[in-house]
Amino acid sequence: MAELNTQTENKKNNNQKRPTPAWVADVRYGRSLSVEFFKRNAWLLMVFVVAILSLMGLRYKTKTKMEEIKRLTVELQRAESSKLQGKAAYMSLIRETEMKRLVEEKGLGLEFQEFPPYELELDKD
Repeated sequence: MAELNTQTENKKNNNQKRPTPAWVADVRYGRSLSVEFFKRNAWLLMVFVVAILSLMGLRYKTKTKMEEIKRLTVELQRAESSKLQGKAAYMSLIRETEMKRLVEEKGLGLEFQEFPPYELELDKD
């Protein structure tokens, strides 16, 4: 039983005195970010900076393209609306012209009225 207590106490002491990795201590005290670190890893830092700048550029380019797509979509909707209005006016003229031609061909003597019909009121004196 005494051996078991001794082993438990040794494990507790080992857990409390766990050594910190050297790189953690270096980072904590600022030793790993020295001039030598930057000299050794200059190419990696440059790659990292270029990657971040290119990602920012891609994001800007994507946002610009999305705004252009929205603008062109609105322009397309307006053009389609204008096309439909023009088509409706054209179809109306074709129908009107065809009706005039048929009236003249049949000799019905009907004319197109430029103004709406008048309402006549009779005095009931």
